[in-house]
Amino acid sequence: MEPAADGGAEAAEAAKPQVARWFAVQVASSCEKKVKATLEQRAVTLGVSNRIPEIEIPQTPGVKLKKDGSRQSIEEKVFPGYVLVRMVLDEDTMMAVRSTPNVINFVGQEERRATGKARGHIRPRPLSRQEVDRIFKRAAEKKPVLKVDLTEGDQILVTAGPFKDFQGEVIEVSGERSKLKALLSIFGRETPVELEFSQISKQS
Repeated sequence: MEPAADGGAEAAEAAKPQVARWFAVQVASSCEKKVKATLEQRAVTLGVSNRIPEIEIPQTPGVKLKKDGSRQSIEEKVFPGYVLVRMVLDEDTMMAVRSTPNVINFVGQEERRATGKARGHIRPRPLSRQEVDRIFKRAAEKKPVLKVDLTEGDQILVTAGPFKDFQGEVIEVSGERSKLKALLSIFGRETPVELEFSQISKQS
């Protein structure tokens, strides 16, 4: 008698030595910390905390430039919308993760159903050692990112550089590059100039 297609692979996986591996879990937007805290609690309540020893949200340091010109230390998520869970993969731990509020699903391979058009079951795929090392190395080494609370149309004052004391209007913000473009009045003409976030302050 052949084993059933559904669950057979997972049963075989569960029969392997109990080794905790890292898995990526997709979660609702901005709910990473909530999912981490809830899953940590649920793991204890459901008696699987020994099989879910670590839950991480890889983050890098950042600095946010506030409207008043002051700076606030923040943490930037390396992969927004994902939580990393080190766990022994079995039916109990999978259920604990999947039934946690705001969890969408594991990252893995979709197993197509034999009939019907419904989406198949996602079989969690453990991250390779190289993937894990790369993720945590990136979180540990990345230089602080400067974020700025600015949008197009905001008025700014240049506080450093060759255009110091010029005022202007923001026309483009590039958060990834920590730069913006602003229209400055130079010699009576509106001229677009690229500036570093660290060179400006927002005018109220």
